[in-house]
Amino acid sequence: MKNKDNKDNKEKNFISAVIYVRNDEKILGQFIKMLNEVLAEHFLKYELIFVNDGSTDNSLNVIKQCTQNIKNTTINVINMSFYQGKEMAMNAGIDLSIGDFVYQFDSVVIDYDINTIFKIYELSLEGYDIVNASPNKKRRTSSAIFYKLFNNNSNYMYKIDTETFQIISRRAINRIYAMNKTVPYRKAIQASCGLKIKTYKYKVIKKENVKIDSNLHKEREKNAIDSLILFTNLAYKITLGLSFVMIFIVLIVGLYTVYIFINKQPIEGWTTTMLFLSFGFFGIFVILTIIIKYLTLIMNLIFKKSNYLIESIEKVN
Repeated sequence: MKNKDNKDNKEKNFISAVIYVRNDEKILGQFIKMLNEVLAEHFLKYELIFVNDGSTDNSLNVIKQCTQNIKNTTINVINMSFYQGKEMAMNAGIDLSIGDFVYQFDSVVIDYDINTIFKIYELSLEGYDIVNASPNKKRRTSSAIFYKLFNNNSNYMYKIDTETFQIISRRAINRIYAMNKTVPYRKAIQASCGLKIKTYKYKVIKKENVKIDSNLHKEREKNAIDSLILFTNLAYKITLGLSFVMIFIVLIVGLYTVYIFINKQPIEGWTTTMLFLSFGFFGIFVILTIIIKYLTLIMNLIFKKSNYLIESIEKVN
């Protein structure tokens, strides 16, 4: 490894680190110390941006106490007006960042070797605009089901997965914001941005027994449902399939009505009523099928809009 004590040996790219904070007072101090040591060792200039998402504990004071002796760098704390969720809070931090590369720490739990932080930066220099650090441990069943459904029902080049933190280039940030005015789910937008993405699997070295905020659990569930609807074809396939099933059932009822009329002696007016209902419901479900397709096209224009996507440009001579 390079000797980072000499300023000439440190990386010249300006680095931003955006850290999500939500009731993390017990482990936040250790994380700040570790992160600053790594960044100070490897980078000449960097900034720390803490996004305090409505913490109700002593997290804000911990940030102030642990950063008061950090010199020669910029430290900002964004205090959200109230709890707004990880996605919105991290978007606020990214908006404030000015780095050539931006680290995004969705959690202050450290279950990885600290050298992993610089490792994913080195990978980004190999031509990857987004590098994710993902644990090699087995995912929870609910997470495994979500990622399987998402990846199998989206046509993105890159598959999304569980990640602890990531580094993203300024070019990727600009591309993402050019594609969407709002970023409801960063992973999905990043996977569809057309730039090179790399996932680095690290070995989990220890498991922190940290209680996750109940609001974060609810947000994960909401994001999972919203993402499957907005960024995959799953909802379209399900609703379209149900429409065709109902159309088929209505046709069977219509044929059965004709059979009864020919072979039986139905009550007067029964045949007319049943045929009217059958054709009426048939028309309704056909219209619903068209509406579903129309809404899918609108969602694609809003959330997946892009004229074209370029991965890179190479000058040959």
